[in-house]
Amino acid sequence: MNVKTIIISAFLLLAPFAARAEVDTLYFDARAAYNEAVKGGRYTGRFLGDHLNVNIYGTMTDKVGFRIRHRLNVAPTAVDPLRATDWAALIWRPSDKWTVTSGKQAILVGGYEYDSMPIDVYFYSNFCNNLPQGYAVGVTTDYKIAGGQSVTFQVVNSPLSYGFSDTFAYNLAWQGHITPWWHTIWTLNAVEDNYRRFIGYAALGNHLVLGNVAIDLDLIDRANLRQDNIFSDYTFITKVIWSVGKWNYCGKIGFERNDAANVDANGIAYDTVMAPGYDYLYGGCGIEYFPYGDNKLRLHAIWFRDSDNHDNNFQVGVTWRFDLIKR
Repeated sequence: MNVKTIIISAFLLLAPFAARAEVDTLYFDARAAYNEAVKGGRYTGRFLGDHLNVNIYGTMTDKVGFRIRHRLNVAPTAVDPLRATDWAALIWRPSDKWTVTSGKQAILVGGYEYDSMPIDVYFYSNFCNNLPQGYAVGVTTDYKIAGGQSVTFQVVNSPLSYGFSDTFAYNLAWQGHITPWWHTIWTLNAVEDNYRRFIGYAALGNHLVLGNVAIDLDLIDRANLRQDNIFSDYTFITKVIWSVGKWNYCGKIGFERNDAANVDANGIAYDTVMAPGYDYLYGGCGIEYFPYGDNKLRLHAIWFRDSDNHDNNFQVGVTWRFDLIKR
């Protein structure tokens, strides 16, 4: 049974439940900001409206649900007519331990920057920012081992292509915790590129909660088995959030490198996202304020800079959420 047959079979299995759908949660969230970029005495300011999403969660039976997240400020393309849709998935829970998700969903790559909802990330690593797609159509099977530990296997369209390609990614993840204060999203990924080659990802996402301080440590290593050094193309990210009442004090820094030797016999890069011979350093800090003490309204003021443009970006903005249906 090939990959396409597996995906089609999963869709046909869950499709009969679609007629019984009920919406449990429907909400919109949005983010807007003013950003001033400063470099060598040059000031460039602009207003941004970079997120406007509709989010829907619902049920069809006591075992089948669905999730939809659509970005109203993103246009579809001929190559990817669902480009604006992050989630459009049916979720089947045949037992307390098993979950099967079929449809468009997040591609399962480890790391907490990658896993975060985009509306909550102010600036990204080069890897996350330049990955052709972070959401794709496919099938995911999750098995809960015990005590918040789960093992997940996923087959989806490749993140190195656009839309509904005939290239795939095969992802295996462990999500859980080592201690009550150390949570993980660790994955092994075999990702097919547009040259019909495979590149492997080993992604270790770690989330540490120490009192009112949260620390994310992400390490992603990317390698083709033909590389001379399989630890020469990587991303390392550290993020710290100190929460005091309604305030968050935040800082993040990341470094990425891909060795110049990581090309095949034809001179084509093994990694089509991070160019060989490329180093990238980025980071910033800021504050967040939650006037009502919840996620309904968030104000932020941040500074960030990277080694590509060397701009000092100063940004102030607001994120808000409003519920239409909540059961």
